[in-house]
Amino acid sequence: MTIDIVRELCNKGVLRWTNHIFMRLMQRNITIDDVKQALMNGEIIEQYPNDYPYPSCLVLGLTVSGKYLHVVCGTNDVELWLITAYYPNPDEWTDNFRTREK
Repeated sequence: MTIDIVRELCNKGVLRWTNHIFMRLMQRNITIDDVKQALMNGEIIEQYPNDYPYPSCLVLGLTVSGKYLHVVCGTNDVELWLITAYYPNPDEWTDNFRTREK
């Protein structure tokens, strides 16, 4: 999966919002626009090629207000499945939220 594919599918609006991500967005006070913004300006920092039912990845991007946001998404190359989103915890990430603490 590449960030270009993520951006293309996001741009086309072929997004599948799971119940899980809607729950997390409400709990974490994250907007749909924040998720889209992070996907459009972000970078893939981890790949999960063996995820089921589709390969997925972790995208690091910036929200509308400029906060760092992690978004987990997967694709079947037709749709972008949005799985979860969260503000990364500085105690768990280094390198501007790009690398997990060991």
